[in-house]
Amino acid sequence: MSALHAAAPAAAPAPTAPAPAAAEEAAAELPLEGFRIGVTSHRRSQDLIEALERRGAEVLHAPALKIAPVQEDLRLIEDTRAIIEARPELCIATTAYGMRRWCEAADTFGIGEQLLETLGATRMFVRGPKARGAVRAAGLADVGISSDETTATLVDMLLAEGVRGKTVAVQLHGYTDVRQLERLRMSGANVMTVTPYRWVKPDGADRLPKLIEAACAGNLDVLTFTSAPAVDALWSTAHEMGLYKQLVQSLKTTVATAVVGPITAQPLLDAGVQPLIPERFRMGALIRLVVEHLALNHVRRLDTASGAVELRGRSLRIDGEAVDLAPAPLLLLRALLGAGGAVLSRDALSDLLELRGSVHALDMTVSRLRSALPDGALVETVVKRGYRIRV
Repeated sequence: MSALHAAAPAAAPAPTAPAPAAAEEAAAELPLEGFRIGVTSHRRSQDLIEALERRGAEVLHAPALKIAPVQEDLRLIEDTRAIIEARPELCIATTAYGMRRWCEAADTFGIGEQLLETLGATRMFVRGPKARGAVRAAGLADVGISSDETTATLVDMLLAEGVRGKTVAVQLHGYTDVRQLERLRMSGANVMTVTPYRWVKPDGADRLPKLIEAACAGNLDVLTFTSAPAVDALWSTAHEMGLYKQLVQSLKTTVATAVVGPITAQPLLDAGVQPLIPERFRMGALIRLVVEHLALNHVRRLDTASGAVELRGRSLRIDGEAVDLAPAPLLLLRALLGAGGAVLSRDALSDLLELRGSVHALDMTVSRLRSALPDGALVETVVKRGYRIRV
């Protein structure tokens, strides 16, 4: 990452010009103020959006996929009937939502009791505490749980006790881990799968392209995902727009990605993007991680000759007073603050603003920045060298 994009270390408050208490309290109550976050989820998206907005974030919501209505998913019922008829000895439940939806769909088509009777006769393994809760809420019992909430660990457990000649039912979760299914088959198991929810394209097809354009332009701070298929849908749409390479580059450099767990992370990792992954694979943990990441890496504070300056995403405060800046002057100020009072050359700033070396365009941007600031002298010209913040 270049020096222009690196966050400046937080300067110690000057004893003669402490930050106003009201501003500190506001930052604590609204830690995401000034930041713009993209949300790609469909199911439970409102919970995530409201949680981010309560913390001050501006949210761009573009569901990449939505779940097909149960009534339209005839394949689910066909697979359920096949599993009931086969009477499997072993069953893997991967998600709480998938387990609940499977039972609800079976009830809708009048085979709910038969499904519960079949599953009650199996040795049931669950991928995590939430899946265990859904299994037990259905009146069923499990005999094993993954230690790290992964399907791979569950398959290890099954293989350890032996699966040759046995029928194993696997409840999938919208993103099939084909390798784990193959491990079971290669060990002699008859594997049957059921996918209680399928992903289909959502309504409002223009929203995802707009989100991709915002990410490519650097107009997002974080892009969040709660399912691997949503990442695949993002890649597919970006390919259709001819923006895939540009999008991946933005997600590697200027826009952070945050996912709910390692399964969701995999399509990003495959593209060379390293997402933020919480230690606990929960939405609350995801939100806390986003807050911590932005506070640590994208909040710039500097005590200057014009007062205490704090830049949080797109929110600028000078001595606690809000200051509105247009995108180009804001980008220029962010770079100057990141330099911590050091001089940035005209060429470096011109490249940052993509001005292609235009002296006039850079001078105009500096002029607009100075005009918008309470004290234009905050941005100092260093003759024949460039510009810096006057500290």
